[in-house]
Amino acid sequence: MAHALDTRRQQKERFLRAMHALQATSDRTLQVASPLLEHPRGLGLLTGPHLHQLAQQSQGLCVELDHVGHLLRFQQDRLLRRIPTPGGVRGLHCSVDGMLYLTFEEAPCIQILDLSGHSLHSLPCSLPGTGAFVSEDVTVTGSGLVLVSSLVHRAVYAFYHPSKASQGEWAKILTFESPRGLGVDALGRFLVADYVSGLVHSFSLGSSLKAIGLTTVPGLCGPRYVSNGPDGGFVVSEECGDVQLFGHAHQPLGSLGSRLEHPFGNPAGVCTDAQGNIIVVDEQRKEVTLFPRAGPPVRVVSKGLQRPTGVACASHGRLLVADNGDNCVKIFKYQM
Repeated sequence: MAHALDTRRQQKERFLRAMHALQATSDRTLQVASPLLEHPRGLGLLTGPHLHQLAQQSQGLCVELDHVGHLLRFQQDRLLRRIPTPGGVRGLHCSVDGMLYLTFEEAPCIQILDLSGHSLHSLPCSLPGTGAFVSEDVTVTGSGLVLVSSLVHRAVYAFYHPSKASQGEWAKILTFESPRGLGVDALGRFLVADYVSGLVHSFSLGSSLKAIGLTTVPGLCGPRYVSNGPDGGFVVSEECGDVQLFGHAHQPLGSLGSRLEHPFGNPAGVCTDAQGNIIVVDEQRKEVTLFPRAGPPVRVVSKGLQRPTGVACASHGRLLVADNGDNCVKIFKYQM
């Protein structure tokens, strides 16, 4: 233990010395250059090739320093807690007030827990005349409205209270060919990944739970999970494919795999944290990778997962991963 602490202290000292050396050298060069550059011939013996090389090297150094900054802010494989989920989880969502909503492989209900794993409430998934149904995914608005998707009924349902005395019931919002992942973007619009059709649908809800402003984004290959993205857009994972990015007006922005040359195995759950970092579960590679706004990806979970599927961000730099190979939700600390 003492040896590990001593090694860590030495590493911190080396890092600080390197940063101070860069800063001191940069300051000295600027102090020398600033008065000379005011002279018409102030470049001295510097030539175009020198300046081109300097620009390239400084750009590379800036990228590397950004990456160092990311590595300083994040940590890897720090497991805080396991929440047992017998039978496996289909979908999960963490609300802004820190409540965990789970849908299950076999159980026709939505289980609501705190992040210590204590059960708070359960919403049975049942429709008059047709009976119980298993939900594919779940999402929750800031006001607490719960939406689920059902592959069997090819529909998205919202749980609401028609009267103050009501225990609540499910109302069908829209029908789709094969609704799977659900999300809510920064503008409060609902997002639905329509797997077989290769579409993502977006809509808002009026006061009477009527869908308004339905739009569709085509051209996807087996969309599984969808989440809000940076700057008001959204991100969607494709079965055994890539993770596609879209802007606030649903314009395509390319994919994480092609933009960063990152090889995905089978991307599954996706989410975006408060800083705009996109986090992706890779079911095949059994890892979780964070994609910052700038710089290379950072693996925040590299071991200890059996069959990870869903993912959600929580407060205080925590990450929730549904691991169906281990029948639990694992909570990691990924920020320092």
